Amino acid sequence: MSKIRCIIIEDEPLAAKVLRDYISEVPFLELQKVFKDAILASEFLLQQDTDLIFLDIHLPKLKGMAFLKTLANPPAVIVTTAYHQYAVEGFNLNVTDYLLKPFEFERFLTAVNKVSAEQKKIANEARDFIFVNVQKRKVRILFSEILYIESQREYIKIVTTRNEYISKMSTNEIEELLPPDAFKRVHRSFIVAVNKIESYTAEMVEMNGISIPIGRGYKDVIDKL
Repeated sequence: MSKIRCIIIEDEPLAAKVLRDYISEVPFLELQKVFKDAILASEFLLQQDTDLIFLDIHLPKLKGMAFLKTLANPPAVIVTTAYHQYAVEGFNLNVTDYLLKPFEFERFLTAVNKVSAEQKKIANEARDFIFVNVQKRKVRILFSEILYIESQREYIKIVTTRNEYISKMSTNEIEELLPPDAFKRVHRSFIVAVNKIESYTAEMVEMNGISIPIGRGYKDVIDKL
């Protein structure tokens, strides 16, 4: 997964240091720059792309919420503040999360994981296919043609409406590459295409005349569809 580029807009040195330290602990985050006020950050954003802003609210010159309203196409935003009364306004401006100072690393990680999940979802929705290694070849497989994926120890079997493919990768690896709304794991060894399910019971799903077992820990997955 490519790194999430981020900036910090925070005028309190100690708060900025906490964020820098937390960011350094997360492998998929890349800190671009720290700003003491939103005006300097605005100049940066005119010249550089970023994926995530950690934004304090009480800033000199231009307050955090006012700054947000100036952005025509803002990246993901995580508000970091000691003031809870701005939460509703923040979420009305589509911020990803709202962290009340002081916050622990676990709460910080929850917030950045939301950003990561959303970016994966957008990336997956933007394409309709995947390339997988099949016998030293890269084979293009359309998401719309996949029926199910079955784990076979060190390999997976991808069954489509036209063919079957064996690739050396895990179900966890392929699951990361699939659109999460279109594919669901129903068993430790099986991932199915939701729109290909023809019928189901508490124990199995049927698609294209094939019965696939539902694992004990996955029974709620089907019920939530």
